[in-house]
Amino acid sequence: MTQMIFVNLPVKDLDAAKAFWEKLGYSFNPQFTDQTAACMVVSDTIFAMLLTEAKFKEFATKPVADASKTTEVMVALSADSRERVDEVVDAALAAGAVEPRPVMDLGFMYGRAFEDLDHHVWEFVWMDPAAVQG
Repeated sequence: MTQMIFVNLPVKDLDAAKAFWEKLGYSFNPQFTDQTAACMVVSDTIFAMLLTEAKFKEFATKPVADASKTTEVMVALSADSRERVDEVVDAALAAGAVEPRPVMDLGFMYGRAFEDLDHHVWEFVWMDPAAVQG
């Protein structure tokens, strides 16, 4: 059985969140998208469920974190190249994201991060394939 991951994230403005991610090239599965939720397709097996805070609270048993004051999640995604890392993060910054820390450049590994409109931290990382082969 192929496992899939659905990262559920609360958002203040669903339409704004969808527009932000569409600017970065992501699409949404209409089968699981309505006025309270949007299923962002990251890959064939990875999805981000952007949920209005009211919808998110239906599933949460604890208060929703204020991601502008605390770090409640850091989602890391791989990229095919250093250039792709820069493309995605630069597009996010142009769409209104902020870069919370300096670029990580270890030579064999390169990464950048941004906070989306709801302050969720997203990291995009490239690693030299030769460095991970044992």
